[in-house]
Amino acid sequence: MKILVVGASGFIGRALCRRLAAAGHAVARGVRHPSRGGDIAIDYSAPRDWTRDLAGFDAVVNAVGIIVERPGVKFADVHERGPSALFAACAAAGVRRVVQVSALGVVDGDTPYFRSKLAADRALMALPLEWQIVRPSLVYGEDGASAGMFRTLASLPVVPVPELGGARFQPVHIDDVCEAVARLLEPSTPARQELELVGAAALGYRGMLDTYRRAMGFAAPLYVTIPAPLMRVAAAAGGLVPGAPLTPDTWRMLRAGSAATSGGAGAGSAADRGQGPGPGGAAGMARLLGRPPRGIGEFIGGRDAELLRHRALATWRTPLLRAVLAIVWIVTALLSAFVYPLQDSLAMLSALGIHGNAALASLYGASLLDLILGAATIAWPRRALWLAQAALILGYSAAIAIALPEYLVHPFGPLLKNLPILAILLTLYTEHEAWTT
Repeated sequence: MKILVVGASGFIGRALCRRLAAAGHAVARGVRHPSRGGDIAIDYSAPRDWTRDLAGFDAVVNAVGIIVERPGVKFADVHERGPSALFAACAAAGVRRVVQVSALGVVDGDTPYFRSKLAADRALMALPLEWQIVRPSLVYGEDGASAGMFRTLASLPVVPVPELGGARFQPVHIDDVCEAVARLLEPSTPARQELELVGAAALGYRGMLDTYRRAMGFAAPLYVTIPAPLMRVAAAAGGLVPGAPLTPDTWRMLRAGSAATSGGAGAGSAADRGQGPGPGGAAGMARLLGRPPRGIGEFIGGRDAELLRHRALATWRTPLLRAVLAIVWIVTALLSAFVYPLQDSLAMLSALGIHGNAALASLYGASLLDLILGAATIAWPRRALWLAQAALILGYSAAIAIALPEYLVHPFGPLLKNLPILAILLTLYTEHEAWTT
């Protein structure tokens, strides 16, 4: 078949293109900014008549979606007006089958995200097409943004867990999502279906993180529950920041969970313990796939666990090291310039052979340099910066060791404390670039 995948540059869209091409289909990418031969320009922020672009296609898959709005990218355009215009063009162009990747929870959801998704679903259902609507739960994949976020949270030594009441989650693997869509595109599959795409078992938020943590080989952490009122305050603050992942709407969606609504897969202690698929959405997935869907315990295989472990650690470890290093430089600058007794500072500089105005210039010049290095640690992280900082620390340490040898045997070890800072700089210098940007 000749298939157009709209949203082909996104996480689900990329995986669908690979899966459908591997099955022998002729796959075209629908993207906002075409970059390859055969790409079709489809920009939902500026809907138009795409009928001519769709001529000759047998099927179209809409995999476009955003979780939060940002300037110029709104739910009403991306989820409703744009897709509705595309579906109408499909009907006019004679496209036989259309698959809409919607979202689990749209039927009962009360956020703009859910309402806009449901509006597009209903627009598609009203057209004379062989439509299929799939509603996936949280989709897991190695390069998925949400999966990466959950793996990072799971890797923390102290894991924050928001107070979510009885919210349940039923993550589904990206491979199962792609397989389901591929089967729904087959002419022999009955059309006009609404299907929940979920994994084998539902579990709570903490259980989800705990499963990822064990799979990556981490020991049991300390779990800290974040009270719901505090989460609401954080969400309200996030709502004021364009593109922030935590907003009042995403907080409501998180509290609602993401598990199958049919049968009993979304509740029950057996499902939480991972003892098997629930009788609802997972059973429907099994019928479609011809096998049970993967459970969350199968998402991270032995071969991938070590790599994903290091990626999860690097996601928060490197920013933490940079933040601590920046604090050291900035606080040192402020203490030297404004807090520590001036005469004591000048006395130390005198021991180095620096006196008078030269000593004042050295003191405040060094403070300014420390302040600049601290700001650059946050705003301009580069290998050259780490080398410059290491050279400066080694220079300071050597000069003090020669001119003020008493600091070598000082009980607080002021010079020895430069060693862990040098270790931090070495770690930052050798850190894999792809994990730190």
